Amino acid sequence: NHKNIVKYLGSLKTNSHLHIILEYVENGSLANIIKPNKFGPFPESLAAVYIAQVLEGLVYLHEQGVIHRDIKGANILTTKEGLVKLADFGVATKLTEADVNTHSVVGTPYWMAPEVIEMSGVCAASDIWSVGCTVIELLTCSPPYYELQPMPALFRIVQDVQPPIPEGFSPEITDFLRQCFQKDSIQRPDAKTLLMHPWLQNSRRASSSPRQTNPRHIDMDVEVPSSDNHAGFSGPSGDTQAPVASDVEQV
Repeated sequence: NHKNIVKYLGSLKTNSHLHIILEYVENGSLANIIKPNKFGPFPESLAAVYIAQVLEGLVYLHEQGVIHRDIKGANILTTKEGLVKLADFGVATKLTEADVNTHSVVGTPYWMAPEVIEMSGVCAASDIWSVGCTVIELLTCSPPYYELQPMPALFRIVQDVQPPIPEGFSPEITDFLRQCFQKDSIQRPDAKTLLMHPWLQNSRRASSSPRQTNPRHIDMDVEVPSSDNHAGFSGPSGDTQAPVASDVEQV
């Protein structure tokens, strides 16, 4: 029950199925919108708006001991008003004291934290690593190591000091990524701390300026394929609009 989480509305059980009813998020996923034939990669200012909301959702989850374990652009859905919501909790887990050292490899390879790959224990910080990968995904249309096959990519995630950060990023976003990519999960800042990072704070101040209060400056039709995941499950295709945010005049 949070504005940045796809809301659970109810369920219906039959003899053979459990139907889970979730709110409909009309704009589809960020992964679909950044495709080269759609909106393309986001500028840093727009990515900051969405990543801040992702972190708000993670603060809510982590405070309840819930780890998402599959943060990526395909699992971040958007509304026409520019609100983003975390979706697809199929591999999420709720940690108890006994679960802290649970050994399981769960998630999507290119967004997976090293401690998950090494089966040394999932934790809230594993989601933070995935946030860093998602930032690069939104800015370049692909996560780190995407040019590699999954198994070599997993090896590099474990062996490298940190994933490669593309050239041309601002110092603020580069620092943000380095914090997300701390190899030792204990050293990674939590979601609440990252919300105070200068990259997000500066973007928030810019988006609140008077000339940027109208959120409807991008208004383009985007055809969402039938495989697009509107609420963590497959659904019908339809027309929608590209995501919008209050600082979108900058793009």
